[in-house]
Amino acid sequence: MLALRLWSVRHARGLGRAYEVMAKFAPLLAPLARLIGMGRTEALLTPVERIVKSTLFDCRMCGQCVLSATGMSCPMNCAKEMRNGPCGGVRADGCCEVRPDLPCAWVEAGAGAKRIASDHLAHPTPLLPAIDQRRRGASSWIQVLQGQPDPAFQPPMGQRITPEPQQAALEAACNSGRFVVTVEVAPPDSPRPDALLARAGLFSGQVDAINITDGAGGNCHMSSVAASAILAAHGHVPVYQIACRDRNRIAIQGDMLGAAALGVRNILCLTGDDVSQGDHPQAKPVFDLDAVSLLHIARGMCDRGEYASGRKLQEAPDLFVGATANPFVPPYADRIANLEMKILAGARFIQTQFCFDLALFDDFMREVRQRGLHRRAHIIVGVGTLKSAKALDWMARHVPGVHIPRSLLARIEGARDQQREARRICIETIDALAQMDGVAGIHLMGHRNEGTLAEIITECDLRKRPRLHTV
Repeated sequence: MLALRLWSVRHARGLGRAYEVMAKFAPLLAPLARLIGMGRTEALLTPVERIVKSTLFDCRMCGQCVLSATGMSCPMNCAKEMRNGPCGGVRADGCCEVRPDLPCAWVEAGAGAKRIASDHLAHPTPLLPAIDQRRRGASSWIQVLQGQPDPAFQPPMGQRITPEPQQAALEAACNSGRFVVTVEVAPPDSPRPDALLARAGLFSGQVDAINITDGAGGNCHMSSVAASAILAAHGHVPVYQIACRDRNRIAIQGDMLGAAALGVRNILCLTGDDVSQGDHPQAKPVFDLDAVSLLHIARGMCDRGEYASGRKLQEAPDLFVGATANPFVPPYADRIANLEMKILAGARFIQTQFCFDLALFDDFMREVRQRGLHRRAHIIVGVGTLKSAKALDWMARHVPGVHIPRSLLARIEGARDQQREARRICIETIDALAQMDGVAGIHLMGHRNEGTLAEIITECDLRKRPRLHTV
């Protein structure tokens, strides 16, 4: 089955042309289908469609076929069922984060799309809507027969400009022109907020916002929405991270409204890590949405005052909506298209995965500037440090999407004081990023390493740094 799936991607151009011909002439059979009855026609078509598509594409019959937009690679083969990919956890060899024995379905999709249209990289993949569960098992061919060959695409979101007096602290900082500083803190494993507030207190007056992780790595902690609300109530500026892994669109939208009601103004939309690497590998992942469809829904709530269902809200929340990017994993060339897709879906700020490879990130930012993406969303780059080369190497091998060059690990490993050397590299990275055109700020990460991160912020005097602007 996998061999045929890969064959279909390699021959995506020919299969794409065959589909165009079928889509052009299929409506001629519509009168016959109406004579037979559309219900009976669909009943006849569905088993044939299932056999053909499952053989060629390992199709799961979602009823919303998008093969023509995804290079003849069925996105339902993604272990996270992402409709807009790839995720940030693609392995260095291009294989799936969840199923390392299989190639990433979205890496395949990128390769197939380039075969269909050689200028594919000049345009982002269309924004695909979240799956409509009611359509599972239904025929897509019947839609082609009725003259509807293309899937429904989500419209790009416009640029949202919040009036200056209404801007929350992080949005105001991003628009201020100075270097932005955010930091990541994990929620506690306790109902008491004391430890969380103590760790957050290390950054008082030092950062523009504090990210609260949402079951990072598939591990259970206090809920991100509750921890974010606690920080907001104590005068901090939280960024509520929302992972699609654990909740469906009903629960997520409810949580966003609840967060807004409790004073949380910033959200970060994530697809989420695989559960198998966390402390509950027996849990069932949800992945009703991916980060792109969540972005689109969040902006719809804020801009149109509508739920994903189209039902009107009594009052729209005012949220500063962000997303993540990972320039450090395959497919490198397609990461720009993925970033642009997230900005089109509504991201107003972007936080990246750990940056340990400045050369790779410099290449990425060159493309960002060429497309003007840094003017449409604020790019905040992830940096951090751990205590030893062994700890960093473990993170590179076990945390999806983290890439650390061997030369950097060797430098730390060869140092007399590995912790000091890792910290020095972090400071050097920050200095280099601050001189990089289009970088709006940095996002510091390091599990239970808040003291060191606070010292780095102070030593670099980050809050007083101007941002380098494009002339």
